[in-house]
Amino acid sequence: MKIFAAILFLIILYSLGSALYYMYKDKGSSTRMVKSLSIRIGLSLFLFIVMMISTYWDMVFN
Repeated sequence: MKIFAAILFLIILYSLGSALYYMYKDKGSSTRMVKSLSIRIGLSLFLFIVMMISTYWDMVFN
């Protein structure tokens, strides 16, 4: 579980970095930055939900 969370966190950071890159490169002329930030938000919510479920299962089965 820790490896999964770490890998997902790295993907979230990559998405954030790509949004920064698109912000400077496109100068507001495309929607790539918005799409990248939307992906980051979705992945962050997914990670949060998975961690909450994992914590719940750990409390129930221990």
